[in-house]
Amino acid sequence: MNEILAVILIIVIIIIFNNLNAKIRKLEKEVSDLSAKINRTSSQEEMIHENIPTDKTVIFQQTTAQEIQTRESSQSDHKTPSTSPQKDRLGPVLDFLKQNALTIIGIFTLVLGIGYFVKYAIDKNWLGETARAGIGLCTGAGIIIIGHFLRKNYAVFASIITGGGIAVLYFTATIAFREYHLFSQNTAFVITSIITVISILLSYYYKSEVLIIFSLLGGFSAPFMISTGQSNYLFLFIYLSLLNMGMLAVTFLQHWRSVGWTAYIFTSLYLLYWTSEQPELLSILFYLISYVIFYIFALQDYFRKNILSVADILMLALINFTSIIGLVYTFRELGYEPVIIFPAAFAILNIFLFLREYGRKNFGISYSVFAGITVSLITIAVALQFKTHLITSVWAIEATLLLFIWKKTGHTIFKTCFYVLFPLVILSQITTWTQYLDTHTLSVIFNPVFLTSMVTVASTVINLYLLKTQEDTKQKEGYFLENLITIVSFGIIYTALLLEIIYHIYDKPWAAVTAVGLLFSIFYIFALLLFRKKIGINNELQVALIYLFLLLITINTSVSASSVVSAILSKKLQSVFYYMHLLQWIPFIYVYLAIIPSSGFYKSKISYWALCIAFITAISSEFHHLYVLTASHDVIHSYKVKEHFNILYLPIIWTVLASVLIYLGLRKNIQEYSKIGFVLVGVTILKLYTYDVWQMDNISRISAFIALGIILLLSSFTFQRLKNIIRNMVDKKDNNEESKDL
Repeated sequence: MNEILAVILIIVIIIIFNNLNAKIRKLEKEVSDLSAKINRTSSQEEMIHENIPTDKTVIFQQTTAQEIQTRESSQSDHKTPSTSPQKDRLGPVLDFLKQNALTIIGIFTLVLGIGYFVKYAIDKNWLGETARAGIGLCTGAGIIIIGHFLRKNYAVFASIITGGGIAVLYFTATIAFREYHLFSQNTAFVITSIITVISILLSYYYKSEVLIIFSLLGGFSAPFMISTGQSNYLFLFIYLSLLNMGMLAVTFLQHWRSVGWTAYIFTSLYLLYWTSEQPELLSILFYLISYVIFYIFALQDYFRKNILSVADILMLALINFTSIIGLVYTFRELGYEPVIIFPAAFAILNIFLFLREYGRKNFGISYSVFAGITVSLITIAVALQFKTHLITSVWAIEATLLLFIWKKTGHTIFKTCFYVLFPLVILSQITTWTQYLDTHTLSVIFNPVFLTSMVTVASTVINLYLLKTQEDTKQKEGYFLENLITIVSFGIIYTALLLEIIYHIYDKPWAAVTAVGLLFSIFYIFALLLFRKKIGINNELQVALIYLFLLLITINTSVSASSVVSAILSKKLQSVFYYMHLLQWIPFIYVYLAIIPSSGFYKSKISYWALCIAFITAISSEFHHLYVLTASHDVIHSYKVKEHFNILYLPIIWTVLASVLIYLGLRKNIQEYSKIGFVLVGVTILKLYTYDVWQMDNISRISAFIALGIILLLSSFTFQRLKNIIRNMVDKKDNNEESKDL
């Protein structure tokens, strides 16, 4: 019963379609007759006007021509030559999908319907295995024939229909081999190859780019379809090489760029999977064959018209670096040397192209691209010779190359690719740094981890240089992202150097490791501040670095130096570690005198407090540590010495510093200095009367009060003199102004 209903439904659909088709043909005939009649009428009117021109017509034509010329000139005046509309790369694809979505869904549904019908026939035992395969092949061929007859009037529709027929042929051959075992694997491969060749020939004959994409998808999927789980890579890549050569021939004849990119993506996936699963010397041959094929593909327009498009440049960059990754990885896994033979060979090829441009005195985009690729390949060769990590080095250099090409060409796609690749470089570099934890026999500097870090650091420095632009030319769009990349880049350089230093002193006491790390951090930030203009650090980042610098100075002098002193007294460290710590005063004084005044650091009132707290802490701590080192014999004795210093000498130091701050505040008319000075005096007095007095003996108490009293009186006397001097200067200035007025 169900079968009868299905047949009746199909017959009804055919009758309805036939009636609609007849009506459409009738409507098409009426439209064509009407358009022919309109054309005849318009041609007769044109002949009449040409034979009998009037003065009004001439005047109207002249006036119209003047209006058009005026409108065009006004439009050209309002156009800005610097801003050209960006080409919408996804527009054609979206238009294609909008216009042909129903066709694509329809052919897909038809293929599924045929498949379900065949399955239903199999379940009912209507067909044997051979008949099933025959029906599938005949159905696919029938669909292709239908597409052939529709190609003249409905080109895109016919291409999609033909692609669906090719898909039916592929799936039929696959099912016949894997499910029914009607023929061997070699026979199945020959059949799928014939289908691929036929589809490519049809694509070329129909001049259909859509159809050849379908053909390539089927051609690259065929090995999966007929796979038995056994790895026959020789057979596979001979087939892929032949397929790529056919692709190359078609692109030369029809200039279809999407065909080459489709082939490149599938070929790279196959090669990289083979390399990772089973590295073989045979894969090197196919890497080189693929390299030559896709390099020729990328240079088609260059040799024809001496131009390189965006897609060509991107293909040149990708094929170089993906090939190097696969080749070098295979060589290293198999234990062959030297691995630099591949980047060196690729560099020689690009040198010829570079010299070709140089000899023609053509210093345009092609010259810059070949120069950049050549330098990148030579850099990779040198890096690999020093046993650096492959992925990290190649990605870092490739990211720099993409940024360089963006700088030379102005095409934003290369900058976008850099933004995508840069986080991968960071993640790969972090993975490389983890190897510091796994091995304990790395040599100083000349070890794979640090040399890889140096490659990343070098590429990062070049990135910063390429991203550096003048403030007035920076666009708001992308400004935040560039700032973020700048900060991360500084972090990469800092981490790379710090980890190498810590790795080689990790066996020292923790106090020494901390002291060296903090001292390096202080000098690193000092270097950034010293060369802030050359490396393009903006004012906001500069102020943030100064705050971080002051924080590190405070931590280093108060916490780290104290642990170093304890380690020295306990004979775990030499005294040189503390004297090395005193080197921090060189950048501290320079930053205070030369960098802070011109940095805009004093725009905020809190900056005075941050600077004074760091300075007071540093001075107090240094006197404290020096006193403990000179007056203590061991760690136990140092506790009494520290207590004696805190009670007797620290209030005196704070009082002197408070007096200096108050003096500076009055001298430079900066209220914040005076406020900080008075706060410090208050803290000193509060500490003296609430704690220190009760811990002193009589002699120390008398000495402390006398010394503190003398200092306060001298400070007060100095302030009074200073106030009188300032008052006299103001009065003298007012008198001079009054005399001038008289």
